[in-house]
Amino acid sequence: MHEQAPPSKGWVAGKVALVTGAGSGIGRATATLLAAHGAAVACADLDAAGAEDTAAAIAAGGGSAWSCPLDVTAEAAWQQTMDQLLRAQGRLDIAVNCAGISFACPVADMRLEDWRRVMAVNLEGVFLGTKHAIRAMRPSGRGGSIVNVSSVSGIKAQPEASAYCASKAAVIMFSKATALECLHKREKIRVNSISPTGVKTPMWKTMPFFQELMAKEGGEEAAFRAMAQLAPYGRWALPEEVALAILFLASEQSSFITGTNLVFDNGDTA
Repeated sequence: MHEQAPPSKGWVAGKVALVTGAGSGIGRATATLLAAHGAAVACADLDAAGAEDTAAAIAAGGGSAWSCPLDVTAEAAWQQTMDQLLRAQGRLDIAVNCAGISFACPVADMRLEDWRRVMAVNLEGVFLGTKHAIRAMRPSGRGGSIVNVSSVSGIKAQPEASAYCASKAAVIMFSKATALECLHKREKIRVNSISPTGVKTPMWKTMPFFQELMAKEGGEEAAFRAMAQLAPYGRWALPEEVALAILFLASEQSSFITGTNLVFDNGDTA
């Protein structure tokens, strides 16, 4: 396991943050790190139990967090979540739109409902999260930071992943355009995206090819080791490493950065 020293604590002290997809993977690591750096964190996820586990772990470690079930594809759910957050905390400073799904299928065999489901979660969820984060951040006049999680698959095409690639490419351009819009309106709201390469998260277990690989190799860890041989420098990124990059974009350490897509791939797309 790659060891990396975290930055000194306090980068987002006193901030209020919302993280989607906080029930596992990158979302859980991000919520945990933001809380460790002093933020009060709303842990949102369609998986209510996962979100509760993340919030409970943060609280057990002395941090401030609470869970909220959230279907990122439903605008009414977004409105309710933001209303509750603003009533409880008074403002929103950081939003990390991390919720996403993976999907692979040849175009000729893909059902329209599958295509739409990928777009609904990976793209429309980011649109709704960004839209409602901007509305929540405006009243304070303090601005804020929005980080949208894309993927190197939005830069580097993958066969049989057209829907996923298209959704993640759209997140990058959507974030850039929204960042310029906020600059034009002088709202002090920064919008950036991050594009990680393969990350060791539970999402892979939903993929049929990975399930087959687990059966062939003899388990999840063995499957990850086999796939790591194809990854840059023979290993995958860890959620905690991606969370460090998101922390930077969310904090005032990156106060002059907006409209940027941070490629997090260990040279994969170089």
